[in-house]
Amino acid sequence: MGSTVCRTVVEQPDMELVAAVDPKMAGIDFFQVTGVRARGIEVVGDISVLPILGVDVIVDFTNAQAARENLRFFAENKIRCVVGTTGFVAKDIDSFTHLFRENKVGAIIASNFSIGAVLMMKLSEISAAFFDSAEIVEMHHERKVDAPSGTAISTAKAMATTRKRLGRPFIDDPTKKETIKGARGAESESNVHIHSLRTVGAVAHQEVIFGGVGQSLTIRHDSYDRSSFMPGVVMALREVFSLQSLALGIDWILERELDVLFGGDRDGEF
Repeated sequence: MGSTVCRTVVEQPDMELVAAVDPKMAGIDFFQVTGVRARGIEVVGDISVLPILGVDVIVDFTNAQAARENLRFFAENKIRCVVGTTGFVAKDIDSFTHLFRENKVGAIIASNFSIGAVLMMKLSEISAAFFDSAEIVEMHHERKVDAPSGTAISTAKAMATTRKRLGRPFIDDPTKKETIKGARGAESESNVHIHSLRTVGAVAHQEVIFGGVGQSLTIRHDSYDRSSFMPGVVMALREVFSLQSLALGIDWILERELDVLFGGDRDGEF
């Protein structure tokens, strides 16, 4: 993801790539590490040099443990950030919200920057109102270390919010016995089960399967290449300059795009 982000930033006429951070690759030729040709760029091993380099905004695709420290540093040093790292808990988000608001620094944290995935989540949130049961199946590459994915968790939470507005969860799981433990996946809020697959050759895929009387609805999204996340990252990099605190997700950016497209004549939400 880091190499893909570097390549994307270099290609933008209104952006300048300043540095790449990777503790394991520090000092190694930038092109050798990323495959991206850019003059004057070095791979550094520590974020402490970023304020000296005059960084305006940083993209963080690390892990939750590293990002907790990174985001504190960025907020305190007034460096805007766009974060695709997942694995945060509610306590983390509360802490980040306070940090960025207190320092008046813009930040965006999103579980998925793919525009198609954001639409998939929004359509699932809407569809949750009209069906009796729902299951989520997410599939990622074999190197992904956390499960379920942040996208699956965000989708389930959005669907649960819809069911709470209705005053009832999806139907209870009828399974009384699991012959093999875990066969029904992980149960999240409102009786939504999540199943995680880790498969060689996969990138990022998710389908949400709704069931109703005599029918089913499947909403599926597939990212075949990491480049699928880049349009959303670029949108977030531009929009983060309009913020002075933390924003979650990029659906609000898509809402703004729809308002431009339809001249603000849309009824209701997204």
